[in-house]
Amino acid sequence: MTITLRTIHDVPVLLCAPEGEPIAGESDVLDLIGDAGYHGAAWVVVPAERFDESFFQLRTRVAGDIVQKFVQYRVGLAVVGDISRLTAASTALRDFVRECNRNRQTWFVSDLDELGERLKG
Repeated sequence: MTITLRTIHDVPVLLCAPEGEPIAGESDVLDLIGDAGYHGAAWVVVPAERFDESFFQLRTRVAGDIVQKFVQYRVGLAVVGDISRLTAASTALRDFVRECNRNRQTWFVSDLDELGERLKG
């Protein structure tokens, strides 16, 4: 998995490349969390297209399990990309995204500019 360390508003962020194997479960994010720790990153940024479809189908519990891993290791997770068609089709997903975005652990943002604005505050 190709990753890049970047600082956004004095916050070290590990950026994942849009290409690569799909992220489909907890085991797929453990390396990312380890890389974040190794590089001193406070956040991991994953393009929405990197997640397997099951992540966005909350009944599979994949999203909850992945988010829980990030919480457990105290690393922020930012899912970056347009998921509006998915949230439009699922009230549960829309509610999940809204709740995540209210906290300081997991955010769903449309692009890196929006992430930068959130990290600034």
